[in-house]
Parts: sequence; C-alpha cells; structure tokens
Amino acid sequence: MKPLPERINLLRVALVKHTPQDAEEIFYSYASKEQVTEFLPWKTHESIDDTRAFLKIAIQTWKARTQFAYSVRMHDTGRLIGACGCLHTDGVFQIGYVFSPSVWGQGYATDVCSGLVQAIRENPAVRRITSFVDVENIRSMKVLERVGFVRAERAPEYFLAINQGGKKRDAWIYNFPLT
Repeated sequence: MKPLPERINLLRVALVKHTPQDAEEIFYSYASKEQVTEFLPWKTHESIDDTRAFLKIAIQTWKARTQFAYSVRMHDTGRLIGACGCLHTDGVFQIGYVFSPSVWGQGYATDVCSGLVQAIRENPAVRRITSFVDVENIRSMKVLERVGFVRAERAPEYFLAINQGGKKRDAWIYNFPLT
C-alpha cells in the first residue's frame, strides 16, 4: 500500500503530515478544548505532553501506513486550524476530522473532507471509505453528507466516549460511494 501524500493543497488550506513541532498549536487550537472533544473517542488533552505523546503515535502509524494524520493549515498565514486523517486497514480508510471552534461554520470541514476523500480515492489500495459520527453530533453528520457520504446504519454502543463519562455511545456509520 502506498502512503497518502504528505501534503495536500486545497483552495484555502493545506493538509500537512503532522510533525513534532505541531504540538503547541494542536494543544491550544483544539485538543485542550472540551467543546471540541465532546464527541471524540480520545481524551481532551490536559497538557502539551499529551499532545506530544499523540504526535509520536501519529508519526509511527504513518510510517506503518496504518494511519495518516494531517494538520490543517491556512495558506495565507500558515496557522493551524484543525486536523484530519484516516485509519487504514486492508484498503478500508476511515476518515475523521477536528477543528478549532474559531473556524466552525466557515466550510473548512467540508472542504478538508472533500480533499481528503479525493486523495484517498487516488490511492490504488482503496476498497472502501467510511466514517462514524456520534448520533448527537448533527454538525459532523451534515459535513459528511455534503461531501457525499451516505448514512449506512446505526451502530449501538459503537465507541467509548471518554469525554462523556466513559459511556459507550451509538454512532451512525457512513460510507462514501466509490462508483
């Protein structure tokens, strides 16, 4: 399986492979914010050390070609406004994304997901592109649907919502049609 590109240029932003130097921006932009991490399956970062530990894993899994994690950076300023990426297993790519509240509602999530899906589709290994969303995360559902994902099924107790008291949460499973 060939890796995804280390940089994907879109109209307003670039998706750039995570580096250790991203830690402070990631921490302050979104990873330490409870309103951002509420529906995510990873714990809100309490310190920059949490973010550094995440980045070590992100870099290792990129090398292993099991996960491709990107910082989302503004073209004009270089400012980090979020992240996106995908898990990869045997041609199945599961995408995810997260953004700073300062850019919510400005179309960045839709643009970034579209660009990421396009890059995945160009990879010869792709058999399926999927995502999942907490059943209460209406904003993310709308993003996926604008990009062209189709809601496939409701999965009971699909993931552990660590930032909601560690409860198992239902999710909607989405698939992107490849034809």
